[in-house]
Amino acid sequence: MAVSATTREKTYRAYMEFFDKAERNRRWHWLDDVPWDKLDTTKNREETAICLETFCGVELYVPDYTANGFNLTREIFGHAWFQANWGYEESKHALVFREYLLRSGLRTLEQYDDYEAKIFAKKWHLPFPTRRRMTCYGALQELATYQIYANQREKYKAEGNDVLHKIFFLVSRDESAHYGFYRRVLQFFFEEDYDGTLADLAHVVYHFRMPGVGLIPEYDDRLKTEGVGITSQQFLSDAVLPMLRKLGTTRPDLVRALRQKRLEEQAQSAAGGAPSGQAA
Repeated sequence: MAVSATTREKTYRAYMEFFDKAERNRRWHWLDDVPWDKLDTTKNREETAICLETFCGVELYVPDYTANGFNLTREIFGHAWFQANWGYEESKHALVFREYLLRSGLRTLEQYDDYEAKIFAKKWHLPFPTRRRMTCYGALQELATYQIYANQREKYKAEGNDVLHKIFFLVSRDESAHYGFYRRVLQFFFEEDYDGTLADLAHVVYHFRMPGVGLIPEYDDRLKTEGVGITSQQFLSDAVLPMLRKLGTTRPDLVRALRQKRLEEQAQSAAGGAPSGQAA
């Protein structure tokens, strides 16, 4: 799907705004901006270790995320440069989670290195083949991750864990900003092709899985620990529905688009043709 000059310019401006706000208001240093002197090992819990280890594992796939992302966005300056910036910010999340695990003694260096080796033994691949569908996915995934991190932020604030409260304040703020950029680019898609974009969004919602599925060791068991993920109902209420409202559409519209897409694919399959929507 060709990208118009207008959309290219809008995407560039959206990135410049994102980058400017990040440079002025959101940059943080994992040493200077986290109150490590307040680290209290008496607050250590295995459930905390499992959460942080899982979050760190997901972030460690940044090389795969960015490599695949660049392949989809390299010809669109604003989107490609956002991908570079996004990778930098996500890498800091992995770094600060790792640092807490080791400084707190929740994991030894040997345990962490073993875990990291298991992570890098697998590769993450694009769950969807087009920039438009991956923009839908990015918006949903970032908003879901924000909700998970925000829940952790409030939990550790209530528990008086100043270090983890600050860490999750910083990383959740980043995730919120990432969601904002993806949502703006998705809005540009809606402006150019409302029906096609809604159909792609419906497809992504229906097939959505968090990036750790099938990659993180013992992922299903980890999900049994409170705080590691969100339920399907929470994903709907805290990610899908709020995003639909921001985009000016509704859940019934999404359901109708999904049904129509299925009918079209069934008709094309019966006629021996290829599924539509693969060029955006």
